[in-house]
Amino acid sequence: MFAQARVDGAVLLLDEADSFLRSRRGAQRSWEVTQVNEMLTQMEDFDGLFIASTNLMDQLDEAAMRRFDACIRLDFLRPAQAQAMFAETAASLGLSVDGATVQALAGTDRLAPGDFAAVLRGARLHPPADAADLLARLRQLTALKSKSSERPMGFLAALA
Repeated sequence: MFAQARVDGAVLLLDEADSFLRSRRGAQRSWEVTQVNEMLTQMEDFDGLFIASTNLMDQLDEAAMRRFDACIRLDFLRPAQAQAMFAETAASLGLSVDGATVQALAGTDRLAPGDFAAVLRGARLHPPADAADLLARLRQLTALKSKSSERPMGFLAALA
């Protein structure tokens, strides 16, 4: 992927970076250590723009953290962001949103853009009946999140 990005002059985005940069301390097989070592070498030699994302920063190899120039924390949606995404999602589904539903949305926490995307994918098979149904589906998704989901998502660092 690094070689192709070099050839194309492309920005390289690695989602779920923990899959390739998991701490070597917990490795049980030699190939796991080799994989991380190779990724670290490729990262160091890459002169283009490389972006990695994870919500498991605490499981990344310490050496990987030293190879990033900047780390950005992405948290769950703030209420205004959730309201805007809800309104946009409802509109795309042809649903009208009333004040009671907006007020009920305010009590829903741990919403992420991916929750809205999942509801939209599901709506292809079974569209929500109304805005209240849309909200219920979002709440079902947030209820499935474990306590570990309370930590921020994206690439996060405690480098301050």
